[in-house]
Amino acid sequence: MPRQTERDFEIAIEQELIEHGGYAKRKPADFDENTALFPDDVIGFLKDSQSERWSQLEALLGERTQATVLENLTSELRDKGTLHVLRNGFKCYGKTLRLAYFRPNSGLNTETAALYAKNRLTITRQVAFTSVLKRPDGKHRRCVIDVTLAVNGLPVVTVELKNHLTGQCAEDAIKQYRRDRDGRDLLFVFKQRALVHFAVDPDEAWMATRLNGAETLFLPFNRGYQLGPGNPPVEGNWKVHYLWDEVLVRDSLLDILQRFMHLEVKERKVKTEKGARTIRKETMIFPRYHQLDAVRKLVEHAHAHGSGHNYLIQHSAGSGKSNSIAWLAHRLAGLHDASDTKIFHSVVVVTDRRILDQQLQDTIYQFEHKTGVVEKIDENTQQLVRALSQGTPIVITTIQKFPFIAHALMTLEKHGKGVKIDTAGKRYAVIVDEAHSSQSGETAKALRGMLNQAGIESAIAEQWSDVEDDSLTDEAKRNLLREALKRTRQPNLSFFAFTATPKFKTLALFDESGPTGAAPFHEYSMRQAIQENFIMDVLANYTTYQRFYGLIKQIENDPQVPRRKAAGALARYMELHPVNIGQIVAVIIEHFRLHVMPEIGGRAKAMVVTASRLAAVKYKLAFDAYIRERGYDGIRSLVAFSGTVEDPDVPGSSWTEVAMNGGITESELPEAFESEEYRVLLVAEKYQTGFDQPLLQTMYVVKKLAGVQAVQTLSRLNRMALGKSCTFVLDFVNSEEDIHKAFKPYYERTPVGDSADPQQLNKLQHEIVESAVFGPDDVSAYASVWYRGRREQTAGDHRQLNAILDKAVARFGQRDEEAREVFRGKLTAFRNLYAFLSQIIPYQDSALEKFYTFVRGLLAKLPPPGDGRGFKLDDEVALKYYRLRQIGDGSIDLGKGDAAPLKGPTDVGTGGVRDEVVPLSSLVEKLNERFGTDFTEADQLFFDQIRSTATASEKVVEAAQANNLDNFSAWFGKVLDGLFVDRMEGNEEIFARVMGDKAFRQAAQEHLAQEVYERIRNRSTAE
Repeated sequence: MPRQTERDFEIAIEQELIEHGGYAKRKPADFDENTALFPDDVIGFLKDSQSERWSQLEALLGERTQATVLENLTSELRDKGTLHVLRNGFKCYGKTLRLAYFRPNSGLNTETAALYAKNRLTITRQVAFTSVLKRPDGKHRRCVIDVTLAVNGLPVVTVELKNHLTGQCAEDAIKQYRRDRDGRDLLFVFKQRALVHFAVDPDEAWMATRLNGAETLFLPFNRGYQLGPGNPPVEGNWKVHYLWDEVLVRDSLLDILQRFMHLEVKERKVKTEKGARTIRKETMIFPRYHQLDAVRKLVEHAHAHGSGHNYLIQHSAGSGKSNSIAWLAHRLAGLHDASDTKIFHSVVVVTDRRILDQQLQDTIYQFEHKTGVVEKIDENTQQLVRALSQGTPIVITTIQKFPFIAHALMTLEKHGKGVKIDTAGKRYAVIVDEAHSSQSGETAKALRGMLNQAGIESAIAEQWSDVEDDSLTDEAKRNLLREALKRTRQPNLSFFAFTATPKFKTLALFDESGPTGAAPFHEYSMRQAIQENFIMDVLANYTTYQRFYGLIKQIENDPQVPRRKAAGALARYMELHPVNIGQIVAVIIEHFRLHVMPEIGGRAKAMVVTASRLAAVKYKLAFDAYIRERGYDGIRSLVAFSGTVEDPDVPGSSWTEVAMNGGITESELPEAFESEEYRVLLVAEKYQTGFDQPLLQTMYVVKKLAGVQAVQTLSRLNRMALGKSCTFVLDFVNSEEDIHKAFKPYYERTPVGDSADPQQLNKLQHEIVESAVFGPDDVSAYASVWYRGRREQTAGDHRQLNAILDKAVARFGQRDEEAREVFRGKLTAFRNLYAFLSQIIPYQDSALEKFYTFVRGLLAKLPPPGDGRGFKLDDEVALKYYRLRQIGDGSIDLGKGDAAPLKGPTDVGTGGVRDEVVPLSSLVEKLNERFGTDFTEADQLFFDQIRSTATASEKVVEAAQANNLDNFSAWFGKVLDGLFVDRMEGNEEIFARVMGDKAFRQAAQEHLAQEVYERIRNRSTAE
């Protein structure tokens, strides 16, 4: 019985592309190996599509026309590359000749549509040429390519086919490209001819865009099967049929060439004996299947259903989200509906990653080849206002700028540069990079309110009279309704959210259903990415250490101490103890020297993840001292933390990132770490998300990690690089069980628990009212001031609001401690639940909105638990003994066990847990038995965020420039509450202390005012 051969495979693909894919057949003899072109198709296309210009050239050149055109074409292909020539044409005797016409964004241009139909796509089997490679006898080899696809005579795709039934597979095709195909042969020269090379068997497809011998990088181009690698079986067809039935068909390939493929250019400077030298690395980007599929399905859905939808794209870390975002932004900016009306008037890309800003601009510029399409908002909010008012097609900004738009409009108007953001009839696509709580807070509400201002005002005009509340003026009713409407889904906005680690809220808010009938809309799992060898398995080599130490009381008595506070204090004491840091640093450096330095050809780098900014400082000092004392070379370190750090144990001490790094600025740090000079990066909070450094091979963890934070932090290791065969994690704090629990939900499909019950909101409100700490009159009085029609609250408003809240605070203080904390927990739960549910359920309930506003204000005023002071035990305990012991050395298998479902907001507040008072000695004994708690310090970045927000505010800048320090400090105190409120969520403990402890607030105000004032003044002087 005859077997199916590779030839049969070729014939079948050829037949499909000719009969259904829009291709024409060519013979191997039609290929000219001297030019690596199909010259008859080049000339035929030019004559057919640009007959007038061809005639003009013939009048000039006569019989030499064809030879001259081909000569000019090959010259420009050598200088500019195939992709550039296809998109922009080439010059011949002053005439620009197009070598491809792409499909227009709309059907309004019938002439362009007719030219698009003239493109000639051809398939040729068994293209042959003489290679630069030689046979053992010294003669040049004859190279034969299974399948070559060309566009108007330019070869753009090569394919090597293998068949399992003849004993070979795609891996053999990859070996063939690496061993028997030379990048110096003209057909394979990078950028100049074929742009992508596929290695294919009936089950799998792989692709490469640059042939580089044994180092040729092939990426998987498979659909995935059951959240893993490979492709699903197809009834009556090959598993890889999608390659020629879907991806390489005429319209699809031309679309990829027009809107997806691009040249990524990265430059870095390296120091040499002769000075700095710039190294330029070019990569031709062809979309992976999951990227192509995601962008096209998103565009297709938006085209069919218009605006007003929320999409979640859950793609594994390291899967190319930056390129996916760029492609999607470009497609959405030019998307028209069936009646040729633009679906989105502007695309707003929300990101905090600086690298994405430039990458988006560079990528989209290659598609459009014109400026003004993309604007990066890197100056101030006024720049964002101008971009939105001018209808810039793609705007890249941070979400933090939206709450300040109203002030920016007022400032521009004051300076005679008034602009108007007209959202009437306008629709916006908002692409969110790493969607988490940023889309469920007050800043996201400000974004929705601004981009649908006209729609919200129209709804207010229709509905405000229905607000049944006689305690509010008409203007207050409008303002209250305006705030409620901002929370809900806006019909003119579509959100496209990219993340590898969605939270419960993310899955609930971005709810457009995908293939499973639920969110996410599109998925590329961590399991598939790892098993396809697209990213590294960061848990494959995971070693844990457990710290054993003894603590002994230095005091004779056994004081009663709060368990949680004492445990937190003891944990901090141990974390920063010199013996602890010294031993860990010794293990890290010796491990790095012996096991990490030789990796990746001696280029491997490591990251040390510390628990706090002060910890990062102390580890950096200990790290450098250890290296200096032993005279080690080649292990220079950098440190990354924000702001200024002072050590309470060293009076007068002060450290900054720039100073500790020898003058390397924050923006220069990633490039410095990329260089060969620096090998280890010590971090506190920074560089644990969105940081892409393929040479990062090892991570040392001295910080408690859990949930999404664990996945995002450890995933910094997962990038592939030539020579990078494995990764390594040395964890001094977390257990293998902790890390497995954190990663498991994001390994395959993320399970979601039961949705939050809206009835919980009514139950919580009832219980809060029954507590009699405040009543309906307090809520109405507060709302009547809060919702006055003013752009900014006056000093009188501020006084009235505080006076209303103070009565409730006084009643709160009359309760016993347990009752206070139960009440606080219910307030917190109500605030979080309403903020979440109001985005899903259009309540438009004035009573709930007023209640929510009052609760937010009251939580800000309530005194912190206990006496509000931090707990310190440093003088009461001493280190008795300390040692490190390796307790785990192996891998964490995510294929085992079940993932716990993500949980949403509930009616139980976490802040209501009463701290149990225990003797100090019993707590010490428990810590000696098992080290590690869930108690952490309050967010140390809180004040740095306040300072950054203040220095970026035009209003604050103007005040600092117009006043002396004393006057500025007094004025600054008036706006400080607003800055604190904006940073309240996620920083409740610090926030409560700042708002409730007058002495603490005064000290914070004086310190912040001086820092903000000096930074603004110094910046002005420098400019």
